[in-house]
Amino acid sequence: MSRPLAEEMHDLLTAAFAPTRLEIVNDSARHSGHAGDDGSGESHFTVVIEAPAFAEMNRLARQRAVIGALGDIVGQRVHAVAIQASAPTQ
Repeated sequence: MSRPLAEEMHDLLTAAFAPTRLEIVNDSARHSGHAGDDGSGESHFTVVIEAPAFAEMNRLARQRAVIGALGDIVGQRVHAVAIQASAPTQ
């Protein structure tokens, strides 16, 4: 059996950004029966990440960086990921 997507996402984001704060919340139960709910229990997530790497990036660049670090997870294996990315000084 494969491991939970939240764990995989945690490992990918930790490797890419060495965050000072990282929370991955599985919001799938709140979207049960809605568009994108595939019944897996792993269709919707919220990522709260704080990392020094985001200091010189605007909001859009941060979101693109997080999505890039997650590889094929966003859009292929997960329907939606809400991203709250910031630098430690914010």
